[in-house]
Order: sequence, then structure tokens, then C-alpha cells
Amino acid sequence: MNSNFLPKVSIDAINEASGSGDYDVLYDLLTQPLHEELYQRKTFDFLDDLSDGQQLLIAFDYVRMQVGQGGFIQFIENGYIGLLPSMIEQLVNLDAKDMAKVLDDVLKVYVLNREMLIQPRTVEEFARLYDELIEFEEIEERYNKFKVSTEKMMLDYAVGHLGEFVATA
Repeated sequence: MNSNFLPKVSIDAINEASGSGDYDVLYDLLTQPLHEELYQRKTFDFLDDLSDGQQLLIAFDYVRMQVGQGGFIQFIENGYIGLLPSMIEQLVNLDAKDMAKVLDDVLKVYVLNREMLIQPRTVEEFARLYDELIEFEEIEERYNKFKVSTEKMMLDYAVGHLGEFVATA
């Protein structure tokens, strides 16, 4: 799918970040404009305007932020579980099958524990989920194992297909 939103990003900045191997800067260059537009529109319907690659980058950024702060339980609690099905498919298409399997396992645990996970809860009840859903510990270990290589695969693809991600300035 083509994008209906191609932010202007400096090709020099992209080349510099890519050439130096600074994947954090490159990731920010490609996702920050997407987050800004999403914030302005105030609706996840914006994702429908993006290419598959853009959708993958911004959705994976939500995984990075949420899992980095509170694991997959926080990711689910904050309502982002709906991002996973398309991410899994896009990761498989990118040949990032290890991460696709990790996220598929997150979905499986979610489905098996859906009733517990969709209930409104207090902060204390939320904290207890970490003791009750210990299967996420192993999944998060695998996520951390494949995170950097997956990000590199996504960013290498983006640099090789910049027209799908940005209008270069």
C-alpha cells in the first residue's frame, strides 16, 4: 500500500545516520513526523493513510516504548494490542520471523487471558498482573534478544525504499 502521508525529511540526515550506523537517530527521523501527525489528528485512523512500512515503524515504536517501560502487560493495558496482528504480518514479509513469533506469542497469551486483561483495575490490581502472568517474562526476554536485529532489518528496508517512508528534502 502506498502512503498518503510522506513527511519531508533531510536526505543528508538520513544518509548520515544510516552511514554512521546510528539506528536510534534514523528511527527517530522516520517515526517522529508520524507521531507528530498522529498527535495532531488525534485518531489511530491515521495509520490507514500510511504505507505498510510506515505502519510497521510507528507500531513497533509503540511496542518499544511500552515494553521498555512496563513490558507487554503495560502494552496491553494501554490498549495497543490491536497493533499486533498487522505488525506480525509485516514482520513476516520483512523476514523478521523471530520477532513475528514473539509478537504472535504475546497475542496468544492475550487471547488465553483476555477476560482478565480487559477488566478495569486499580493500580494495585494492575501490579499483580505481573505476578499472575509470568509467561510474559520469557516472551519479553525473547523480545529483547531480537529487538535490535529487528529494528536494523526495518531500518535497512526503509533506507532501501525511502520513497515509501518520506519525501526527501
